[in-house]
Amino acid sequence: MSRILIKDGPGIPVVENVLIAESLRDRMRGLLGRTGLDPELGMLLRPCKSIHMWFMRFPIDAAFLDQNLQVLKMARNLRPWQLAFAPRATTCVLETAAGVLDRVQQGDTLILE
Repeated sequence: MSRILIKDGPGIPVVENVLIAESLRDRMRGLLGRTGLDPELGMLLRPCKSIHMWFMRFPIDAAFLDQNLQVLKMARNLRPWQLAFAPRATTCVLETAAGVLDRVQQGDTLILE
């Protein structure tokens, strides 16, 4: 499993364990069917241009990222049935439990290791 850190940050992982959803099937399923998400676990959807919270059971944070993993937009505490619109240059989205991405800001660049 991979982890995500903030480039130029204190070296503390943002998400310790990242599931990478690259197949159409995995991206379509995303976090659906789960009743919650451990704060140390996240999902990177790539490629991905947008997300929705239909049929979700818990709130999440989402970071909309460009091809260099630079944060274009943050959507915090998205609740079930909400929509989050992605900026045009979005190529992937990092989803975590709500509150996990509190220290991530628009303009930060993330590192997947």
